[in-house]
Amino acid sequence: MPRQARLDAPGTLHHVIGRGIERRPIFREVADYEDFVARLETAATWGGASVFAWALIPNHFHLVVRTGEASLPSVMRRVMTGYAVAFNLRHDRHGHVFQNRYRSIVCEEESYLLELVRYVHLNPLRARLAKSLEELEVFPYSGHSALMGRVERAWQDTDEVLGRFGPTAEAGRGGYAEFVRAGVGQGRRPELVGGGLRRSCGGWLQGRGRGQGEEGEPLAHDERVLGSSDFVRELLAEADWERRQALGRPRMGLGALGAAVVSHAGVSERDLRSGLKRPDAVAARCAFTQLAVLEHGHSASAVARYLGVAPSTAQRQVARGELGPLAAAVRERLEG
Repeated sequence: MPRQARLDAPGTLHHVIGRGIERRPIFREVADYEDFVARLETAATWGGASVFAWALIPNHFHLVVRTGEASLPSVMRRVMTGYAVAFNLRHDRHGHVFQNRYRSIVCEEESYLLELVRYVHLNPLRARLAKSLEELEVFPYSGHSALMGRVERAWQDTDEVLGRFGPTAEAGRGGYAEFVRAGVGQGRRPELVGGGLRRSCGGWLQGRGRGQGEEGEPLAHDERVLGSSDFVRELLAEADWERRQALGRPRMGLGALGAAVVSHAGVSERDLRSGLKRPDAVAARCAFTQLAVLEHGHSASAVARYLGVAPSTAQRQVARGELGPLAAAVRERLEG
């Protein structure tokens, strides 16, 4: 059966899993672990990706990452290709290091981000690489130690995770620690590795007819997605939109378009994508949305994820079907 295309767009949350070929170790010594972490830092920084969780186990790895402007395949290629070459040189071997291509599962962020962070960071405990939560706090090859304040990793996005547990890093750290502790007894959670009807519908099919919701309506599912039926439908519709638009006309990427808008509007990229309510930032986001959707064929959902706003906000900004003054000025500048 042909492999399905990956689902990806700026701002998409992924659970990434990579395994060693024939389940062989891909991390044999400290140099291997450190090389992989260094490549992950470089690739994430280059691609503007937010890494929320990661864990390296001798024969596989897990990442929870939200893509930036660079696609997930571009980021992962920078990590895995170079690592495989260096690994073979270090260990005087030839051939493949990783089993097939890595697996990436698109995840519904609000429902699954924290669950995935906990699941991934408990992996070393389940694999007995750490014998207790205290040992897990100082385990060097996962993102848990940074969230617990034991090490500083500027490239790992700890603020967003801790911010969901408290108003300050310290308060958030306490809430996060309790959240992780509560998950120790859950064991392996196959519903969090995506794929299949039960998992991609959020695991709520028990007791109902196979593939049906509360009113008997068919449930959307896809092996590449972890999320609700509505989320799956929206994502697949967007992927179809992206495919059809790509066949129609060339377009500017969201990152390049954002750079053009912030340059003309006099705001920073951080202001553009922060949800800031300052009038100039709001105007820049509105212009960016109008240009991205009306002029360059991006879907409102993809633009909303890129900006960090609700899809309904993006849809309102393009409802009139025409460019505002700022968007028109940026278009004129681009065309000039």
